Amino acid sequence: MTSHAWINLAYLAASMLFIVAFKLMSGPRTAGRGNAIGAAGMAIAILAACFDPKVTGAVAANGAWPLILIGAAATIGGSIGATMALRYPMTGMPQMVALLNGFGGAASALVAGAELASTVAAAGGESASAAAQASLAPWSQFGIATALTGLIGGLTLFGSLMAFGKLEELKQFKKAWTDPKRHWINAGLAIAMVALLVAVCMAPERQFFFWLLVAVGCTLGCTLTLPIGGADMPVVICLLNSYSGLAAAAAGFVIDNSVLVIAGSLVGASGLILTAIMCEAMNRSLVGVLFGGLGTVAIADGDDVYAGKIKSAAAEEIAMILEGADRVVIVPGYGLAVAQAQHAVRELSDVLEARGCEVEFAIHPVAGRMPGHMNVLLAEADVAYEKLREMDDINPTFAETDVAIVIGANDVVNPAARTDPSSPIAGMPILDVDKARTVVVVKRSLSPGFAGIPNPLFAADNTLMYFADGKKAILDLTAAIQTG
Repeated sequence: MTSHAWINLAYLAASMLFIVAFKLMSGPRTAGRGNAIGAAGMAIAILAACFDPKVTGAVAANGAWPLILIGAAATIGGSIGATMALRYPMTGMPQMVALLNGFGGAASALVAGAELASTVAAAGGESASAAAQASLAPWSQFGIATALTGLIGGLTLFGSLMAFGKLEELKQFKKAWTDPKRHWINAGLAIAMVALLVAVCMAPERQFFFWLLVAVGCTLGCTLTLPIGGADMPVVICLLNSYSGLAAAAAGFVIDNSVLVIAGSLVGASGLILTAIMCEAMNRSLVGVLFGGLGTVAIADGDDVYAGKIKSAAAEEIAMILEGADRVVIVPGYGLAVAQAQHAVRELSDVLEARGCEVEFAIHPVAGRMPGHMNVLLAEADVAYEKLREMDDINPTFAETDVAIVIGANDVVNPAARTDPSSPIAGMPILDVDKARTVVVVKRSLSPGFAGIPNPLFAADNTLMYFADGKKAILDLTAAIQTG
């Protein structure tokens, strides 16, 4: 077999490992193994790329320097990735995912730009390459793929950076950009984008058009993401993940790399599917997410909803209620993640089960700040996967639940989604915790959730508010049950 055949075989093996990894990562039990298999596939793909004729040719012409630089880049990148993974808290996983999406988009755009410069150089001069000249022909596959890679890569990079700022709650990004003129700005950028796409496809050799297109994509990434409210960020993360995959797939066509096309297509398709699932879970259209601005401002005054109706309780009172409960459902939210209360919640669950109580966890598809956020946190605390119940499965059982404990969740348990047609979250599927016999809500205050609206659940007749830090509240509650 030729070296080219061996490289293609390695790419095929890597692609198969990626597909297997995606399958295994669809379930919590096998996700760890799937992650390891995906990493192995990427290692094979990187090693195969080192033996690409372009790389080996550069090594032959310039000594070992190109290979040394590749190895150094891989080592530096791997070290940065490992450091981020180890040091970033689990509560920050959505932000980290946003950054990684952005890095993927940036890498794709830079690869396309470098390949364009190399092709333009190969097509000029006395030793002009016929293949390079063909690639630079108007509306060639190379030109189209290069244009799309630059646009999507730039959009993904800056869109992801804006998402990171919002998720990290950086001061500069807390207030959404709600200027009514933003739609006209986006329309102008869209027109410029189409014009530059056509220009790059018709004249790929004019690199200025490519980099201008990348700049327009970066600007669009900012202007499209800045107006989006916090309530829609789980959908945005999925969409940006899809963009990063699409950029990688397009870059694969630019450099004629099959494994990049396959891997990028897998990421792009899965991201789009997850985006559709998230939109359905929130009863939102993708257009509504991108242009609706849910969660950008407070909609109503909480005093009108809560005045004189809030019933506060201490750990000892709630412990007495739990002692007589046969079935308890715990509803985790982002407040649980912020308080790092997952291990305390697992301990509470163990104590209740030791007393003969049935304990389950109700998981809303968009609880937290990214899909699967609560599943990951609870898995970290060794909560059995069988106890995690999806919204559609557990909702019919809330009427038979003695106590529902809501920890840091807000919008996903807001009954206004069912009862108030004028509410911004009207029609959004929620967890029906208000149907439980007793609801205990653990929160620091009555502050609204991402959607910026008050929650009538807090003022319901069957609700007790337990005001405290999530972790301390659960630890005190567990102690009260054990000593009661």
